[in-house]
Order: sequence, then C-alpha cells, then structure tokens
Amino acid sequence: MTEQPTWHETSLGDGPAVLAFDIGGTDTKAALFDTAGRMLGLSRTATPVRGGDTAAAVLDLVEEVAATLARDFPAVAPTAVGLIAPGLVDDEQGIGIHSANLSWNNVPFKRLAEERFTLPASFSHDVRAAGEAEHRLGAARPFRDVVVIVIGTGIAASIVLDGRAHVAGGFAGEIGHSIVDAGGERCACGARGCLETVASAGAIVRRYRQAVAARSGTEPTGTEPAGAKDVLALAQAGDADARRVWNDAVDALAVVIAQLAAVLAPEAVVIGGGLAQAGDALFLPLRERVAALLSFHRRPEVLPARIGENAGLLGAALRARAATTERTGSR
Repeated sequence: MTEQPTWHETSLGDGPAVLAFDIGGTDTKAALFDTAGRMLGLSRTATPVRGGDTAAAVLDLVEEVAATLARDFPAVAPTAVGLIAPGLVDDEQGIGIHSANLSWNNVPFKRLAEERFTLPASFSHDVRAAGEAEHRLGAARPFRDVVVIVIGTGIAASIVLDGRAHVAGGFAGEIGHSIVDAGGERCACGARGCLETVASAGAIVRRYRQAVAARSGTEPTGTEPAGAKDVLALAQAGDADARRVWNDAVDALAVVIAQLAAVLAPEAVVIGGGLAQAGDALFLPLRERVAALLSFHRRPEVLPARIGENAGLLGAALRARAATTERTGSR
C-alpha cells in the first residue's frame, strides 16, 4: 500500500472569531475564522513587493482584505488579527527582524496592526505558525518533543520541546541553513553547502537542469522540469541524473534529521510542504537512511504532515486567538 500524506483542512474548534493573514514572497493568503473555527472567505492576493515600502504596502493590503471580509461576512466580528511571514521574526515582540525577499528590517508589525485595527494582534514566523497548527491539530499532536519541517522553495522548521515552542529570539528552526556539504554550492544566505541548496524543491529542479546541461554541454534551458515532482517522475522512470539529484536530496535530509536526533532527541519529525506529497518515494528511503545513520539515539518517527497548504493560515489564527486571551487575561 502506498503511503500518501493525508492533506485536509482542519477546523480550529470553538473560540473567538479572528482574522488571519499569511504573507508570502509571492502571495498573501487571508481568511476569517468564525467562533466555530471554520475558515471563511479564503483568498489569495499578490503580495505588494515595493522595496523599502513593502511593509506599509502589506499592511494596506491587509486592511483592504479585512474590509472585504467584513462586507462579505457581516455577522462575524473578529476579536483579533494574526499575521505570519517568512524571514527572521521575533514572535514574542511581533517584529519582522529581516526579510531579504520582502525588503524589510525591524518592522513592529504587531504594534502597527493593533494601531490599524484597534484589536489585539500577533505577528509570527510562517513555519513556526504552521508547526503550531500541526502540533495542535495534526500529525505532531501526540508528541511533546517534535520538529515540524516544511520543505518548499526554502526549508525551515518549527521546534517543540517539552510541549513548548523553541524560538530563541526568532533564530531557531533555520535548518535549511544547516551545512550538509561544506564545500558545496553557495547559498543565498552567503554560506556554502546549506541544506536548502540540495533538498529544497527549487534546488532539486535547479540541480537537475545543471546536471543535464553539464552532460549535454549546453546551458540550462529553464524549460523542464517545472517542479520537483517532475524530477521525481523522471527518477522513477529511470533517468540517471534525476535519480542522483533526488537521492542527494533524501541523503541531505537524512543527515539533518540525524543531527536533530543527536542534539534535540525529538520523538518525531513531521514533514510538510509540497515535497512531502511525494509519499513513499520520500518517506520510505528517508526513514531507512535516518535509521542507518543513528546508533544509540532516540529514533524519531518520520511522518507526513496532516494539515494541507493552509497550515500557516490556521497557525496565524491560533496565534490571533492567543492574543485575544492574553489581552483579556491582562485586564
């Protein structure tokens, strides 16, 4: 039987109605969650990337989308706002420390959102929020020590130790920049041999194109394959370059999971993001290679995420609800 991740959308359960926004480098997703935890009015809008003005433009967009949701669902009155974004984020203070793709530094999003909405707000890292949703509602739920890895264009992780998120001022969880090959390719971060240069979805496509170009003596055309799933399909069809690139990605992931086992000893490692949809093609060899690397260590279960592509949005909503509770409790 072929194992596939169980992708589904999950209700938050009963609680305050909240607004949630997932700000990405390309698109911003938004939704309103009602008091039964149902997602309403899910939308996707191009993120306005405007250099140094991006943060203000994003907040303008958030206000516009919130106004649309208020018109469409007048009976649902949100009590808080949750925003998430990539980059370095101080979740506790609600500050976007740095985002190279979105061109901001030290932006107090939590405070700015509260000023605009006159509601409690939260601002959090996108993968930590997705990991919280997975821990509260999905495959990570049974575990007190667990790492949730999201693999897409980049790679990052949400770390939960003894049932609590480990944040370290926003710097924890950047496993995409764990070094797996010290003499390897230069990463966008400036280091060499980062996990992202080998095992991210973008790296898999790029490395396959480079391998084909090197073999044929031509420059990469950029036309095929379109995504990591296409490289996997080629590997399964017997393409030697694709098989090598895919195996290198799985090997690099196995090394990092083994490092996590040695340092953090998680009970489980849950993997989400687009690459996790590969099912057995990813999880069977990955489990085998992780097991082969470990000796006395606690052996983590390696599991597919259960919440789908809107895990981050659910996490933003959970954090917005927490902001409501904190505001109420402080009175």
